[in-house]
Amino acid sequence: MPHLVLLYTPDVERDVDIGGLCRALADCMLEQRDEAGKAVFPTGGTRVLAYPAAHAAVADGQGDYGFLYASLRMGTGRSQVVHKQVGDNLMQVLRARLDGLLALRPVGVTLQIDESPGQVYDGKHSSLHPLFNKSL
Repeated sequence: MPHLVLLYTPDVERDVDIGGLCRALADCMLEQRDEAGKAVFPTGGTRVLAYPAAHAAVADGQGDYGFLYASLRMGTGRSQVVHKQVGDNLMQVLRARLDGLLALRPVGVTLQIDESPGQVYDGKHSSLHPLFNKSL
């Protein structure tokens, strides 16, 4: 973890490089530092996944409407300052990549960040983390 999942109307792909957006968001996540200067997210656990909606109904259906919903799920233990900083910085990336589309037609963009308190199970098995933890 963290996982940032993007759900969007398929028509967004006409005007937005979704792969480039995913990379920009992941890079933004990896740049985040807490109040002590420590990385907020582990490199090997940072994931951005994007899915076009197979079916969608947006607003009243009378226009060329679209949406992109971004949901970041992270483990507990980060401060409210870090939550806001991460959200503001991710929103800045979304705006930089999507404002051109919003200027063309009505599109809704939402970013939500959730923590996973009260986890009852958090199983992990990865060959990614060792690649980035060698220097520890």
